[in-house]
Amino acid sequence: MPHPVGADPRPLTGEPLALDLLNTRWIDAEGPHDLLESPDGLAIWLGSPPVREQTGPLAPAADRATLDRLLETRTALEALASAAAPDEPAAGATAALNTVLAHGRIRRALGADGLPESVVEVDDPAWGPAWYAADNWLELVADRPDRIRPCANDACVLHFYDVSKNGTRRWCSMAGCGNRAKAQRHYARRTNAGG
Repeated sequence: MPHPVGADPRPLTGEPLALDLLNTRWIDAEGPHDLLESPDGLAIWLGSPPVREQTGPLAPAADRATLDRLLETRTALEALASAAAPDEPAAGATAALNTVLAHGRIRRALGADGLPESVVEVDDPAWGPAWYAADNWLELVADRPDRIRPCANDACVLHFYDVSKNGTRRWCSMAGCGNRAKAQRHYARRTNAGG
């Protein structure tokens, strides 16, 4: 079912940029979806708050070059997110992410106001969103790699960064996957109790 241009159809948004890029693929009752299957979907993603906040003036056009670079980055992030342990990523995924990171850099300088400033520079504006997503992955892994998690629903492909106080979040959303799991447990208890 097509979604109107500009409406973000994804069930989970607002995660850190790297995970938001991963979550451009999802599965629902209608089947699998991929927001980045076209430049129109790319335009929706580029207009989403996590992307606008990160890329700022480096936001490129929603064109094929930007889309290809994001797909390359998403593939690397998917491999890294599914690695057995955060400290044992697949060598190919590490190399792929480092290739993306090689297209940008952070330039530090002392600003005219006497305060330090950091300016992101990329080889080509089309690398901007991909570079920011790859850089965000580094931040997440440096901070709390154990908090990068897939949804506990085996049929769900979404990821989240667990910011709960006790670090026990299991579902991409309690309203979606968490509620379904709760309903299934309730049904199983009732069925077993009645049988």
